[in-house]
Amino acid sequence: MSAPHTDVEQVEAANTAFYEAMERGDFEQVSSLWLTPSDLGVDETYHDPADSGVVSCVHPGWPVLTGRGEVLRSYALIMANTDYIQFFLTDVHISVTGDTAVVTCTENILSGGPAPEGGEELGPLVGQLVVATNVFRRTPAGWKMWTHHASPVLAENDEDDSEETPS
Repeated sequence: MSAPHTDVEQVEAANTAFYEAMERGDFEQVSSLWLTPSDLGVDETYHDPADSGVVSCVHPGWPVLTGRGEVLRSYALIMANTDYIQFFLTDVHISVTGDTAVVTCTENILSGGPAPEGGEELGPLVGQLVVATNVFRRTPAGWKMWTHHASPVLAENDEDDSEETPS
């Protein structure tokens, strides 16, 4: 694959790298993909990093997490408690304006936890449908994640459809 040339291609590559790092459980790579104060040219010895380009994250069902430390701790926790995760992204839309990019997508997630007691196999696999918005910021080192917000998609109830009467 050739190197991405346009902003949209670069943002798409950064977004893909984020999900691939999650699948591998590569915490260092996930960390490197999140915006830091130094990415914004802020000297952390003189400025509170919380005041400059603060990152935020909302995992499905979680409260808002703000600040790089809190966000990265959440990913460490998720990785420590998930033996297997795979993302199939659909409905991916990318919009770039200046140094900010917004990616919306549907995360079709397949995950599995620890094996049942005494078992060597992976625990049961669970599917989940989540819609996500990822906001990226252009930095000298490339596009970095600024905000990730993911919300579960509620399953439609087939019983509701059968109760409707045609008009």
